[in-house]
Amino acid sequence: MRQRVLVVLGTRPEAIKMAPVILAFQNQPEIEAIVCVTAQHRQLLDEALAVFGICPHHDLDIMRTGQTLGQITAAVLNGLTPLINALCPARILVHGDTTTAFATALAGFYLNTPVGHVEAGLRTGKLDAPWPEEMNRRCVDILADLLWAPTEAAAATLLREGAKPGDVHVTGNTVVDALRLVTNRIAGDQELKCRLINRLPQLSPSRKVILVTGHRRESFDGGLAEICRALNQLADRSDTEIVWPVHPNPKVIETVRRELTARDNLHLIAPLDYLTFVVLMQRAHFIITDSGGIQEEAPSLAKPVLVTRYETERQEAIVVGTAKLVGTDGGRILAAASELLDDPVAHAKMTHRPNPFGDGHAAQRIVSGIVARNTRRGVRAA
Repeated sequence: MRQRVLVVLGTRPEAIKMAPVILAFQNQPEIEAIVCVTAQHRQLLDEALAVFGICPHHDLDIMRTGQTLGQITAAVLNGLTPLINALCPARILVHGDTTTAFATALAGFYLNTPVGHVEAGLRTGKLDAPWPEEMNRRCVDILADLLWAPTEAAAATLLREGAKPGDVHVTGNTVVDALRLVTNRIAGDQELKCRLINRLPQLSPSRKVILVTGHRRESFDGGLAEICRALNQLADRSDTEIVWPVHPNPKVIETVRRELTARDNLHLIAPLDYLTFVVLMQRAHFIITDSGGIQEEAPSLAKPVLVTRYETERQEAIVVGTAKLVGTDGGRILAAASELLDDPVAHAKMTHRPNPFGDGHAAQRIVSGIVARNTRRGVRAA
């Protein structure tokens, strides 16, 4: 008899990181995987799922203009409760630190349905950084009974906080799996690769490309403007090409349009689909970002990362040397970026490092663990 697993996701990062898990379920005849999206993000989520050929079975479609965190949480709870009751899944899977993940885990707890947490155990140690993600992830880890930690350090954190040893499993990060799927697809299809490159006409072969992303709420109060001031100075150089796919959050758009000076080597573009974004990462000399996922992806592409935060839950990247914390101080960002542009040795030190976040087989470890756990417990079948 097939056992039903409900996979719930709501944002583009969740879609990318859970896609390998959803695809791995297709090779497990004893599991019926049901995918539900909350659409906490809408367009970015849909585009990411399309890259991997995933069509959700259920769509809560909760996204509303100007929605608050409280409204998102309530909408997910209200939407999922009748769905969980109707499906009676043996387990619910969530990912990471989003409000969707937190609210889904809470719904599962309220309905006495086991919850598994992919990418468990990451911590900055500060509840307001990143906000509200640190709280979300800690709460999901408490509510889940299967905790898939991407690294040994994350697993040690969970055990130190009181998780049962049998509930914690080190798998690697599924984003490495997703990146491998996409890079292999691009490498094996020259027509596709040419199409993707043609979507980035702003890239000059004679300049060093700096890829920038930024969206963290804690940077809205001045930090994002500081980042922009550093970019203005970097754009004064004739050897740089700065490309920023701007997050659709209105506060991000307003700040970057106000603070950045228009010029021919500074490009503010719309968010990219994941395939094109991977090509852009491959082309970059280095990346300036506050994204957790990029900190995990970049080492596989040998790209240094300057992290525009003062804390990171991906300390492994700092320890190994693939990433450097620069905060949102314009002077620090400019100094670190200038070093990577001008000092080949400094650049090489950040590129010739192994990826500390996995080997590309995390998804299969997670799916195999679910099958083994369900078999031992004799959970109800669909």
